[in-house]
Amino acid sequence: MFKETLQTIVEKTDGSLGALIMGLDGLSVEKFFTQDGSAANLDVAAAELTSLIRSASRSGNDLDLGELHELVVKHEKATFVMRFFGKEYFAVLALAPDGNIGRGRYELRKAELTLAEEFAV
Repeated sequence: MFKETLQTIVEKTDGSLGALIMGLDGLSVEKFFTQDGSAANLDVAAAELTSLIRSASRSGNDLDLGELHELVVKHEKATFVMRFFGKEYFAVLALAPDGNIGRGRYELRKAELTLAEEFAV
């Protein structure tokens, strides 16, 4: 089920390289990459971004801004859109520089509804 959800996000978003479900521990629960995404080692990059997610979440709580819902990190060669769907899990969409960020955000938001239900404790 998780792989199909990730595959749908990737297929519906132009310029997608792959998508992952990550835990705050930096380990991926599931992943789906295009051939270009696999070659770029984007799963390693997504794991490294976990510390950034934790820091942004902590800062938001310290400043009384509420829970972190989404974070976008744009590099020269890839863009990462990360969307929380629970206290401990988030989805990451990796895009090529010309990828459709707006559509990616929309697809992650749709997937959040399904994933949150599946990961509810």
